[in-house]
Amino acid sequence: MKVIYSNGNVQNAEGKEELQILRHSAAHLLAQAVKRLYPNAKFGYGPANEKGFYYDIDFGDVKISEDHLPEIEAEMGRIAKENLPVKPFVLTRDEAIGLMTERGEDYKIQHIGDLPVTEEISFYRQGEYIDMCRGPHVTYTKAVKTFKLTGISGAYWKNDSNNKMLTRIYGNAFLSREEMDEWLKMRSEAEKRDHRRIGKEMRLFMFCDEGMGFPFFLPGGLVIKNELIEYWREIHRKNGYREISTPLMLSRSLWETSGHWAHYKDTMYSSEIDGEEYCIKPMNCPGGVLVYQSRPHSYRELPLRVGELGVVHRHELKGTLHGLFRVRCFTQDDAHIFMTEEQIPEEIKGVISLIDEVYGKFGFEYSLELSTRPVDSMGSDEDWERAESGLKEALDSLGLAYEINEGDGAFYGPKIDFHLKDSLGRTWQCGTIQLDFQLPQNFDLSYVSEDGQKRRPIMIHRVCFGSVERFIGILTEHYAGKFPVWLAPVQAKVLVVSKKSGEYAKEIYDLLCDKGIRCEIDDRNEKIGYMIREAQYVERVPYMLVIGEKEAAERTVSVRSRNSGKTEVMTIEDFIGKISEKINNRE
Repeated sequence: MKVIYSNGNVQNAEGKEELQILRHSAAHLLAQAVKRLYPNAKFGYGPANEKGFYYDIDFGDVKISEDHLPEIEAEMGRIAKENLPVKPFVLTRDEAIGLMTERGEDYKIQHIGDLPVTEEISFYRQGEYIDMCRGPHVTYTKAVKTFKLTGISGAYWKNDSNNKMLTRIYGNAFLSREEMDEWLKMRSEAEKRDHRRIGKEMRLFMFCDEGMGFPFFLPGGLVIKNELIEYWREIHRKNGYREISTPLMLSRSLWETSGHWAHYKDTMYSSEIDGEEYCIKPMNCPGGVLVYQSRPHSYRELPLRVGELGVVHRHELKGTLHGLFRVRCFTQDDAHIFMTEEQIPEEIKGVISLIDEVYGKFGFEYSLELSTRPVDSMGSDEDWERAESGLKEALDSLGLAYEINEGDGAFYGPKIDFHLKDSLGRTWQCGTIQLDFQLPQNFDLSYVSEDGQKRRPIMIHRVCFGSVERFIGILTEHYAGKFPVWLAPVQAKVLVVSKKSGEYAKEIYDLLCDKGIRCEIDDRNEKIGYMIREAQYVERVPYMLVIGEKEAAERTVSVRSRNSGKTEVMTIEDFIGKISEKINNRE
């Protein structure tokens, strides 16, 4: 298994904490700089996160764009050089409201209203700037030496579309100049690999204002999607899964029973049918539960592994939409396993093995994270303890390292998350395994045990790709559009040098198509160098077959490889054998 192991030593933990403190302090530096340049600005939230930091700001009538970032960044640099002391202090609730009222910070006053009434409220002062914050922070502003503002977006206050849209300014901070230079280098490469740009160049998918957040797949992109789905089906058949399909819309009462309505109603689309409210499914699990519930089951059938490539819809906020990475409609490669409690460890191990095989196919390494019970959860302490123990037992028995992510489990059960590492070293959370004692209880699911008694099954929810659309976006950037031959929308392109070789080129093209190879022919009246560059660097076709008078006379093909740029002369039979092996083996 290609797992990135975490040694969990104190030095790493301290380094991570130091970086978070630096980023959080940089967010305050940003806010102070903005306040100096735009005195009427008001501030919402300004946290640090794994990608850097941001601050949500109300600039009033002033229109802010990325053109303003250099000026703000320069002011941040001046504040850092002033080496202002950063000092904490604590106020009572009434004192805090008074201070924020005096300073005109309406959003901070609202934030105070969300805090427990008895709680004292901590602040940090640096020079003339005061911010409400739990900390911790650096002790002097000079400690924030290396930072970069990276972009701007809109963000609703409290993530609620009924509230005002604020301006979110993003940035990042680093412990050294070398780290920032490396990050800037990677960021530049990431921009070149942006799946939205590559998708447009290669004509894979598109977006339009008439359906914001709803991707359109063009012929080339649909080839990739269908190949991924066919691979998914093949590997799941091999692992004993049976595929089902459940309705796109189901009654609201179903989602209330499952518990999803209480947790996801704000992101669910609904409509009235025959006087009853129906919801477009945001996930597939309740439909899978109904399939299980539709007939009696015996212990002899368990574990029962059921897969579904279900199209789900979620109302994501406009400001969070981002290419294929954040959409409102996507295909979730779900599977649900119904089993006895004794079967938990082996089934978890089986799922880990399957997901490992899938990620290995694409060259991904990954790390593991075990997320435990959240505050807003369903079920008894005993159920949660059994579920978390089951996941830990499976991971420990495989000797796999993992980090504990306290309180980030699903509302119905703990989970194991797979974080992929791509060719640029970025991580993406894709696969997940969730252990669920609650839905079988909510729907009163049962099976007849060996002693003839009715027992309740346990459920596993799991995905490999996560969202097929998002996975395609990740692959596009991971490969920089140079998809493996088996995934490439066009696997070979026949380039015709002149009209004299056109008939032979058409013969080659027809033969490749007959062999099931995705092929195109370019017989335009263009220079061969132009056609090669377009096929190799824009369309990113794995193989280009250059057909001139010499090739026609000798009944050969000149094969140019996308990856090496080298040309090799061979017979068409040899080429078909070579490319067919790569396709059939999914190399």
